Amino acid sequence: MTMRTTNRWALAILVLAAARAGAQTVGDAPKAIPTFHCLGLYWSPPGGAADKEVLVRYRPQGDRTWNEALPMRYNPIPGTDEDLADYRGSIVRLAPGTTYEVELSLAGTSTKARWTASTWSERFPIGQTVRVADRDTPLVLRESGTPGAYRLYDGRGATIDVGHRHDQCVTIDASYVILRGLTLKGAGVGEPSRGRPLGAVQIDGGHDIVIEDCDISDWGRRHPETGFGRDYDSAIFSRSRTLERLIVQRCKLHHPRWTTNPWDERFDRHTTGPQCISLFDTAGNHVIRYNECWSDLDHMYNDGIGGGSNGSFRGAPGPDSDIYGNLVSHCWDDGLEVEGGSRNVRVWGNYITQTLMAIGNAAGSIGPLYIWENVAGRSQRDRDAVGLNFLKMGYAGGEQWMTGHMYIFHNTIFREDDWLPQGGLGGDRIVKHVVSRNNILHVRSPTGPSASSHRQNIDNDFDYDLYRGRVPEGHEAHGVRGEPVYAAGSGFDPATRTGHFQLAPSSPGAGAGVAIPNFTSDFSGPAPDIGAHQRGAPPLRFGVAAGP
Repeated sequence: MTMRTTNRWALAILVLAAARAGAQTVGDAPKAIPTFHCLGLYWSPPGGAADKEVLVRYRPQGDRTWNEALPMRYNPIPGTDEDLADYRGSIVRLAPGTTYEVELSLAGTSTKARWTASTWSERFPIGQTVRVADRDTPLVLRESGTPGAYRLYDGRGATIDVGHRHDQCVTIDASYVILRGLTLKGAGVGEPSRGRPLGAVQIDGGHDIVIEDCDISDWGRRHPETGFGRDYDSAIFSRSRTLERLIVQRCKLHHPRWTTNPWDERFDRHTTGPQCISLFDTAGNHVIRYNECWSDLDHMYNDGIGGGSNGSFRGAPGPDSDIYGNLVSHCWDDGLEVEGGSRNVRVWGNYITQTLMAIGNAAGSIGPLYIWENVAGRSQRDRDAVGLNFLKMGYAGGEQWMTGHMYIFHNTIFREDDWLPQGGLGGDRIVKHVVSRNNILHVRSPTGPSASSHRQNIDNDFDYDLYRGRVPEGHEAHGVRGEPVYAAGSGFDPATRTGHFQLAPSSPGAGAGVAIPNFTSDFSGPAPDIGAHQRGAPPLRFGVAAGP
């Protein structure tokens, strides 16, 4: 199988023969696709089979002690080469700008592979700097930088307000560029009933693009028939199939011009309206981190961060991508939508509130998809009705897309003003190939589904969760039925964008979890707490203040 190579600043994907490190390599050479904190792993050793895991360990280059990561499962996907390899998986919680030794072992055999790979540096090499001043016409970026000299468009202190006379504030068709510090307003002209969505920042092409420290508001167009916002008009938008390595960090995306219809006022089968970030079938390897996506009840989103296509081998956000540290709210549908291929897509450390469903993950056709240490707050369907599930799950466009694996670890459904969701993991929808551990699945009713019991479910493993509602028979052998009791002062502080979600020492679920290699945070005592926030840990931070 073949794989795209990654051009990063001075840090490429390093794919080396394992024999160079003194280990045996057979079959396809292993590969790694990095981000700042993760490595996506790919390997197709001969002899791979459904009953043989690939064991994974890693260490910083030069260290003597190995660390264990989550094993990889055999899962070739027929009918596509987007899966890249028979075994796929991720190493997480890595340090930026660091080289690691990685060792893979096919269980029960002597087949091994060892090589080195490096995470991205958080320091971008700057070449030419273009100072951007206030303006009322769009800024067009067509001149590229290089891997060792990014072209920086420095807009700190400047505003581009196109006053709804233009559809975009910024258009990008270039590579190795940084857009920094701009305030962007007024994108979107007229009331079209048809046509493609737009972005206040629209990316038509290029790769290795950084959008950081920007404030974007008042974008979008109104649909003349419904009176609501045009579907998918976004603060940041792209449907370029060649877009790779988009980084959106420390941005404030808020208050679109028009709102989304709630479910009790829908004109089609679905809500339609603006979004913060929308990516459609891009090449992936993106990072969306430390952003604040919020609004009010009169300017609601469809999804906060999402895109499509859901029933596909790509989807949103695209393969080998990370979404973490974000604050997302005010969505009549999903806060985060990670649907389609979900190949080595990783979602962690986000606070998601005022949504129908916190995370949409229907369906994952390739996987694996990792969702851990997220906190879901207020779940709301419309102004008067509670929302649906913490995780959507189920199928999109048919069950043929439900072929990827999902790992759901250490998440918390937090009771916020009594707006708990009706369901936890999938509600009553079909769920396949899911491993669940250490989640607080606090749903609205004891008779509601904390985890789906659909008769068509396949290959699920729910255990060590704290759950209030129903769970499928034969699961949760080590789970805890009950309601969480939190430590004094718990909750999200909107002023500081911090949260305290630790269990009280006497709460069900305290010390009742299981340690998951490479995923469970540091904990005291013989076992970790169930949920996203371990006792004794500092407050969780979200949004622009959470970043480096």
